Amino acid sequence: MQQVKKGDKVKVHYHGRLTNGETFDKSEGREPLEFEVGSGMVIKGFDDGVTGMAIGEKKTINIPFLEAYGPINPEMVIEMPKDRFPNDMEIEIGMPLAMSDGQGQQFQVVITEIKEEVVILDANHPLAGQDLVFDLELVEVQPKSLIITP
Repeated sequence: MQQVKKGDKVKVHYHGRLTNGETFDKSEGREPLEFEVGSGMVIKGFDDGVTGMAIGEKKTINIPFLEAYGPINPEMVIEMPKDRFPNDMEIEIGMPLAMSDGQGQQFQVVITEIKEEVVILDANHPLAGQDLVFDLELVEVQPKSLIITP
């Protein structure tokens, strides 16, 4: 039976949870996730978790935060003066906002605190610092094509 290895394209159904059981994402009702193993398209722990699986196999993997979205980076927490927000905008804790850096790159932040003069914004990935649990089911494997040179 063929086992998944680096370079294979795979299709996987998954159910992603935090260690407290809270679901953050799942493929149920959608097409399975398709990616090339080892290409960096998914987090390292997910890549490692499907490696060695066979079609039809199901398993649960635990991914420590360092193999997922990494630790929370305090440098990604930003203080923004309140006067930089539109006057008619109602700001609330937990509100997601899209921002752009000096090069025009867009990124998401979440309001985590509102002080008298500033608003605290967190640009960390929402799953940073979290250990993750995935239930996986391998649906399909397409082995990496052999390149034959004359």
